[in-house]
Amino acid sequence: MKIKRALISVSDKTGVVEFARKLHDAGVEIVSTGGTMKAIRDAGIPVLYVSDVTGFPEIMDGRVKTLNPYIHGGILAVRDDPKHAQQMKEHKITPIDLVVVNLYPFDATVAKPNVTLAEAIENIDIGGPAMIRAAAKNFKFVAVVTNPSHYDEVAEMIQKDGCVRGMKRMELAREAFRHTSVYDEHIAAYLSEQIEK
Repeated sequence: MKIKRALISVSDKTGVVEFARKLHDAGVEIVSTGGTMKAIRDAGIPVLYVSDVTGFPEIMDGRVKTLNPYIHGGILAVRDDPKHAQQMKEHKITPIDLVVVNLYPFDATVAKPNVTLAEAIENIDIGGPAMIRAAAKNFKFVAVVTNPSHYDEVAEMIQKDGCVRGMKRMELAREAFRHTSVYDEHIAAYLSEQIEK
């Protein structure tokens, strides 16, 4: 599947501007959120704000921004299912072919001395894991990147072939599920420590 639209929303911004530039040069439309969008835009790379896609502002201090059918429908649609294709057309949902997300720094937050429970809870990512899991579930049609170490390889594939090969999409999906699994384990362990205090 040709990659035409990418959603990029990362806490770890290592290499993201260079990656976005390569995607743009390959003709990929970029959708982004908050700080990631600002970094990409400040580098002079065209980027579409997620709120312009959803028609809804980021609310509740950023807790709700990507949890929207225009995002998840674009990620989860089974592209060769006529019913899904029809629903996308009816609801004006544009496919998202590449999801580039890494999560709020929960471990770094709880490692700080005297961190409060409230601070820890605010660093539990919700939209990020939802997008990662949606893209990983739909790896037949969507590539998901959770680790900046894959940016060069993925960009090279897109520049060369316009897509990310099927087996690579499956490998990235496996890594994505591991990423969210470890993330959730760390949150559960932290909450267990709070209960046992």
